[in-house]
Amino acid sequence: MKRNGFLAGAAISTIGIVVCKFIGLIYVIPFYAIIGAQGGALYSYAYSIYNMFLNLATSGIPVAMSKVVSEYNEMGFYNTKERTFKTGFKIISILCVISFLVLFIFAPQVAYLILGDVEGGNTVEDVTLVIRIISTAILIVPFLSVSKGYLQGHKIMKVSSVADILEQLVRVAVILCGSFLTLKVFHLSLNTAVGVSVFAATVGALVAYFYVYTKIKNSKNLNRDAKITRDEAKITNKDLVRKIVFYAMPFVIISLLESAFVMVDVFTVVKGLVGLGYTTAISENVVSVIQTWGSKLNMIVMAVSAGIITSLIPTIASSYAVKNYKEVNAKANQALQTLFLVIIPLSVGMSFMSSAVWTVFYGYNELNSSIFKLLILSQVPLAMCSVMINTNQAMNNTKATITALSASLIAKICLNVPMMKLFNFIGIEAYYATISLNIIIDVIESFYLFYMAKKQTNISYLKALRTFIKVSLCTAIMVLGLSIMNLFIPNFSTSRILSILYICLYGVVGVIIYLFVSYKSNTLSEIVGKDVINKILLKFKKSKVNNY
Repeated sequence: MKRNGFLAGAAISTIGIVVCKFIGLIYVIPFYAIIGAQGGALYSYAYSIYNMFLNLATSGIPVAMSKVVSEYNEMGFYNTKERTFKTGFKIISILCVISFLVLFIFAPQVAYLILGDVEGGNTVEDVTLVIRIISTAILIVPFLSVSKGYLQGHKIMKVSSVADILEQLVRVAVILCGSFLTLKVFHLSLNTAVGVSVFAATVGALVAYFYVYTKIKNSKNLNRDAKITRDEAKITNKDLVRKIVFYAMPFVIISLLESAFVMVDVFTVVKGLVGLGYTTAISENVVSVIQTWGSKLNMIVMAVSAGIITSLIPTIASSYAVKNYKEVNAKANQALQTLFLVIIPLSVGMSFMSSAVWTVFYGYNELNSSIFKLLILSQVPLAMCSVMINTNQAMNNTKATITALSASLIAKICLNVPMMKLFNFIGIEAYYATISLNIIIDVIESFYLFYMAKKQTNISYLKALRTFIKVSLCTAIMVLGLSIMNLFIPNFSTSRILSILYICLYGVVGVIIYLFVSYKSNTLSEIVGKDVINKILLKFKKSKVNNY
């Protein structure tokens, strides 16, 4: 296996992420057609619970494994890095067995917490079944994660990326084939079809694990049989455990807090809406849009955020380590400026075309597209919050991150149901409340993290603020232009074909308007750089001359 340099490794990882997200986005079109809204709600219950327990078992351990293995590998302590791998396996074995048993045994209680005495949709027994089925993945995925972390510690990125893509392909194949055969061929129940779909996580992980295991076993350049040296003998297994736990703990806490935040909606939305007079069908449909179908479309926006974090946060970490606060300031502002430049017009544009976007993926549904219209806008503060969480983490400001996430979780728990009641009281549909609350919480959390980062390195956010205002104005002009178009070209969003044409037309016009206005206002040149803009314009002019 070939080791990868930083840029090559980052490129390989990014390509893997993009491919996986693309597969994850495309498969939902046939999957939604097969299982529908009720099946989507059942699927989201299982996955939300599974992700929380999976984070408990795996969050931080693969990262810690990668870091510790990398350290000892650089030091030439090859025997110790192999002991680290074995120790990590032992730790993860204990955690995943405990997590599996807790989830499997207490699945009925968890299912009751989600649905309570609500009737008319999925039952407690249905939720119990799918939770128990997906819990089997917890016995496989942690070992896959640790193995990938071990290879990443050797700067071998290609195997991990291939494993991710392989896992996603197998999972999607099992989901689509399994659910289709179960419902359409064998005419079995919906909960059985969803059970087969969630079991795909176990199958995909198993195939990917055997791929990674084979690569590790057959590799000849990992120095796996190195003998222990005198210096290595001083490092005990207890030292290794302490080191792994020390590195992993902040990631575990942060990941659990983030998962718990998502879980609040799963536990409160259905019961809260039913309590306000909504039907169970509508309430579960809302959950499926927020947790499953809408979140799949949100990946388009969040992929941009992930790319920015991947490329810029390591630079902040290295600059902070040598106390180059000027560079930290510049990179933090650059991250936010780039984020605003892309995510604001993208989110607002998708919100403007929400009905057509929803129709293309899932078919026409006025209620679902109206929920998605607000849901996609919530990705702007969420992306901003993600960048600031990672910026503070890069500056070793874990305490601020955990404080922010803990306060957000408490606010979500305390205000989710009251917010629904408030919206219902003032005449706004209560299902908008939970998304609106997320936006408010993410904005407040971001400002707190802005303050903590500024306190740490005296960062000035004037550039980012100026960009935010300029981009917002450019986006507003884009929306105005599209609104004028709407007066002459109606949105036939009930047809999938016409919706595709609508998105293509409005997407192209929207991009042209936005780029033109942002260029004329110097917004583009301030972020990308005048030299880059001039080079692009020069190439464009040359190609235009050549065409003549």
